[in-house]
Amino acid sequence: MHKKMFWALFGLLVIVGQACNAPESTSDIPATSEPQPQGKLFIIGGGKRPPALIERLAQEAAVDGTEGYVMILPYSSAEPDSSYWYAKQQFLTLGIPTACAPLDSTQYGRPSFLDSLRHCPLIYLPGGDQNRFMQRIAGTGIAEALHAAYTESSVIAGTSAGAAVMSQAMITGNEKHYPDYNATFRNLEADNIELGEGLGFLTTVIIDQHFVKRSRYNRLFSAVMEHPELLGIGIDESTAVLVQGQQAEVVGSSQVILFRGPAEFTTQGDLIGARGITVDVLLPGETFSLKIQ
Repeated sequence: MHKKMFWALFGLLVIVGQACNAPESTSDIPATSEPQPQGKLFIIGGGKRPPALIERLAQEAAVDGTEGYVMILPYSSAEPDSSYWYAKQQFLTLGIPTACAPLDSTQYGRPSFLDSLRHCPLIYLPGGDQNRFMQRIAGTGIAEALHAAYTESSVIAGTSAGAAVMSQAMITGNEKHYPDYNATFRNLEADNIELGEGLGFLTTVIIDQHFVKRSRYNRLFSAVMEHPELLGIGIDESTAVLVQGQQAEVVGSSQVILFRGPAEFTTQGDLIGARGITVDVLLPGETFSLKIQ
């Protein structure tokens, strides 16, 4: 082989080899997933909150009578000042200082308040009406501050309505076909459950509260049948789900019911049917994954 041709071929092989071993272009590299929040969620199903439940909450947030405080956001209540007063009593029994979020709507977006919220170790959302809560905070910067707090290290707790707002898809409590409110659904019907938008700390689940006491099975069945991509979590009274990352623990004195959506979903007129739904009844101390399997 001619010497010039040899070196030409050798150079070509080197170039091809380098191209084969070169790193992929940035457009070919999968995007890095968002970091997991460093905070925790303490989602209470409503009803009475035994001292042991609040003690566990304070322990998870590392607040006590000597360090830390709790910020209470009573925006679900029609009477937020009364809601704050009742909510703070359970923390005062442990010697934990409390602060109330502004009750004047013109102060919701105050920079000093939002900064305090972002850095508060424990944030508590009392019960009431979850729709009222989301309406009141809309456009104020409160939702963004809560997400920043959760991402950093804060514990965000909520009971009843304060539990319902934790997920992205939020049960409003309303039925499309029956305008008169009922504590549970009387039927399993197609396109009857109304969902709103919650705070979105959890995007793969939907939460119902007062679950066993108020027999809200039809309501959560309806949600997961029509939205099989969501894990239904029914939390009973005096019971909580402690969330850290993608893992959750049942805390308290009653059960948590899990509904995983159907492999097959059908309708017949107004009726809905499904095959392959799985239901788990978990007891205090048991753990589960938030991932849809």
